[in-house]
Amino acid sequence: MNSVHLKKRGDIVEKKFIMTAFGKDRPGIVAQIAQIIFENKCNLEDSNMGRLADEFTLILLLSGQSDDIQEKLSKDCKRLERERDIFVFIRPLDYSITVSKNNNSFCTIEVEGIDQTGIVYKISSLLAEHGINIETLKSQKKFSPNSGTALYSMVIKVSMPENISIDELDGKFEDLSEEINVDITIK
Repeated sequence: MNSVHLKKRGDIVEKKFIMTAFGKDRPGIVAQIAQIIFENKCNLEDSNMGRLADEFTLILLLSGQSDDIQEKLSKDCKRLERERDIFVFIRPLDYSITVSKNNNSFCTIEVEGIDQTGIVYKISSLLAEHGINIETLKSQKKFSPNSGTALYSMVIKVSMPENISIDELDGKFEDLSEEINVDITIK
């Protein structure tokens, strides 16, 4: 395996951070977080943002070049907590990109059924048992407009190892689908 490590710009190493934040949903949360990132001359590289219940949540990958960037970001984030009631956590990353020589294939798994405990656990456990990596997982509970029944849906994007085909994975999900009474579709 080859690795590409942190980039250097001049004599300053580019540092990467995971930032998570949440606060009561209202207009302006994204702008307030983005302002801190911009004012600290950081780059927002990747994000996942959305409302969960009545909270707005953000998960961000950002990078910056300043030697004291972590202290500056932490100070500004504490100010957001005090002044805006937005809770922010920052974690520095020892980041490297692994370039894989194998030709993993990617597929999407869609799950839908009556809401119940254990759906995510059972599906993610089956994937882990077979060395299948979850790239993204998005889930949602909603209610049927006709009956009011709680329904659970999930979309998982996975990276498949070379030794498992989509057909094999589909076969492994057949029993689980019946056990937990959900529809599982692999694309």
